[in-house]
Amino acid sequence: MDTLTQYRQHIKTLLNERAKLVWDKRIQAKTLFDPESDRYQLVYVGWRNSERVYGVILHADIINGKIWIQQDGTEQGLANQLVELGVPKHDIVLAFDPPNLRQYTEFASH
Repeated sequence: MDTLTQYRQHIKTLLNERAKLVWDKRIQAKTLFDPESDRYQLVYVGWRNSERVYGVILHADIINGKIWIQQDGTEQGLANQLVELGVPKHDIVLAFDPPNLRQYTEFASH
């Protein structure tokens, strides 16, 4: 399996696993996979009493062979999970960090 195919599979697996962890039956976890554009999201949708619940929990893109984590609302961290699966840190960009600060992380800056 080539690297990009493996990265796509890792992201899909991790987002699907996270989608199963919704604690409230009124909230649905929706995974959105666009392999043609290499965009992957986990979104929470629902109602809690009269309050609307909607938000992107995880968003990752694959850009130029690297995984760009655009949003991560988890405690464990998608980047850490990807590293545990064997993705090298130099292939992961923490895109939610300002570009000028990325150089101070253990991950890729771009």
